[in-house]
Amino acid sequence: MSENESPSPSAVQASREVRAVISRLRRRILKASEVEDLTLGQSSVLARLSDKGGVTASELAATEGVRHQSMTATIAALASKGLVERHPDPDDGRRLLITLTAQGVRRVEEGRQVRTEWLADRLQARCTEEERRAVIATMAVLERLTRD
Repeated sequence: MSENESPSPSAVQASREVRAVISRLRRRILKASEVEDLTLGQSSVLARLSDKGGVTASELAATEGVRHQSMTATIAALASKGLVERHPDPDDGRRLLITLTAQGVRRVEEGRQVRTEWLADRLQARCTEEERRAVIATMAVLERLTRD
């Protein structure tokens, strides 16, 4: 598409619908795996830590879009539950790296399993085989949009 061309009406409608559905689906999936002793922010930090090695509180705050002080409180709460630990950065002793504990890793894995089962159960109960195949095909298209 050239710089002067506007998106087609179908592209605009698809954009709105995809964003709205993904947002609602994300909330429903997260709610399905809600653990009473963790906030949504704490769960999000655990998930981020599972995808990376040790990261600093500043890096987590930037990624999560919160103030450093808020992230420090979140990390303290997770540490008090035995889910994360702080270690000195071997490259810069002034910094602390945050990592998951074994218990934290288990918590993340259990949450992912619950979310996968919830969505699979919904797809099984509410969709036909043909609709599930359409979802798979649609995900391939959406995945292609995420690549540069």
